[in-house]
Amino acid sequence: MITAPAVTIGRIGHEREPIVVIDGFSSDPAGLVDAAASQSYAVRGAHYPGVRAPHAGQYLSERMDLLMRLLSDVFGHSNGADLVECNFSIVTTPPEALTPLQRLPHFDAADHGRIAVLHYLCGPSAGGTAFYRHCTTGFETVSLSRMEDYAERLDADLVRHGDPKAEYLRGDTALFEQTYRVEAAFNRLVIYRGWTLHSGTVPPAFALTADPRAGRLTLNTFLQAR
Repeated sequence: MITAPAVTIGRIGHEREPIVVIDGFSSDPAGLVDAAASQSYAVRGAHYPGVRAPHAGQYLSERMDLLMRLLSDVFGHSNGADLVECNFSIVTTPPEALTPLQRLPHFDAADHGRIAVLHYLCGPSAGGTAFYRHCTTGFETVSLSRMEDYAERLDADLVRHGDPKAEYLRGDTALFEQTYRVEAAFNRLVIYRGWTLHSGTVPPAFALTADPRAGRLTLNTFLQAR
């Protein structure tokens, strides 16, 4: 018997950005892990702290009706969305090797229509995802109109406070306040707008292995609303 996925809708911080958590998203998460284990991984891009392998994203079609309804009802995109990219992703970078930017919250795109879809294929020991407010500006999202101001104020913060510690971000810092957190859970899918400031949380004791069956494996998808 296949259990229907459980959907939870929340709001993040003062800006009340929507976030959707779907538990039990895939009917065959073990098959996705098997597929991940058959891939060849490499560093792709300068910002992700680990390795990735491309995926076609076709597995999302199993819940396409649900996804389209959520895009319309929760995010206000009634015309659907197009796939931008999809990757199996595994965090492997040791804390001491993180770049200064990797130690800060980030946003994926300064675009209201860019939707991030994060699917955990690992358990709670892998941490989760946290969302943040920049203390100096109060920004929880970074739109095109905010980008210049945000960059200037963040640069000034870093001059004043110095680079963040060489560790994965957890909780509040001198520069950012945590506003929301989602714990990792196997077969949990999380949907939010890519302009929201966020960061993966990785516990210090978690083994940063590149083995998809033991590491911090996720499927990371970006959609662009039509």
